[in-house]
Amino acid sequence: MAIHFNQRTIVPVVTAGGISRQPLLNKQFVPDILFELDRLTISPNGRKALTIASTELAWFQMTDGTATMHTAEHELSVTANHIGLLPPGFEGTLSSDAGATLLFALVPDVQKLDPAISGDPPIFRVLDWQNEPLLQSEHDARKRIYLVTPKMFGTRAIRGEMIIYPPGTECPVHHHRGGAHFMYFLAGQGTCYAGSDQVMTVHPGDLVYYYDLEPHWVKGGTDGDLIFSEFFVPSAVATVWADPSKICTWIPTGLNHRGSRPSRIIEKHAHSHLADV
Repeated sequence: MAIHFNQRTIVPVVTAGGISRQPLLNKQFVPDILFELDRLTISPNGRKALTIASTELAWFQMTDGTATMHTAEHELSVTANHIGLLPPGFEGTLSSDAGATLLFALVPDVQKLDPAISGDPPIFRVLDWQNEPLLQSEHDARKRIYLVTPKMFGTRAIRGEMIIYPPGTECPVHHHRGGAHFMYFLAGQGTCYAGSDQVMTVHPGDLVYYYDLEPHWVKGGTDGDLIFSEFFVPSAVATVWADPSKICTWIPTGLNHRGSRPSRIIEKHAHSHLADV
């Protein structure tokens, strides 16, 4: 059975530097999980140290506010549109004058998921997802933006996507093989289905975690776009469609989410061929 809850149900733990931490997913909740996921709230003038061990990989998604990422080589402003990858051995700090909120995920033993990472580690990188190519489903009104792929970030440990469901849009029944994934809902409302009888109404701040091989599908609501980010660990998780004729094919729109030219070009491709995007 899928795990479903809203972030407000998780009691925050206040730590040093004006940081409030809500543990969303970890081995306490899911014993065989391959990563840890927290929601971090940085209070005004707060500062979060980010130290990633040589055996770890981390990524973050800003969800509210503005912060500054400080490293030995960089000082970057990050907003609610930014996704960042923190490679093994990364050291830096994240500070905010007015306050900010982010999702922060850590893969504790990344070499098990990406054996090549020790010889060819990825670099620290931050991107604005609204500048990335906007793709349109060939079969319906759904849209997709890739957040983390092997080509974009140089690791096969994780994969991330932003998904947009206009009102009433529904995806076909499918399951994933080779790993688990979660969805974090950012805007709108809709319904998630899992197995034969699990029905979950979702709103902003909700998280749904699907186990390996668990059949599921999603339907948008009636008012406004349902928008969520989803992450897979590892990236090579396969998608299996209950009806093979419904396999998702994604067509580039030639635009980004802002309606202007995207940061790069992606060719038309099926959902099962993600290594080159």
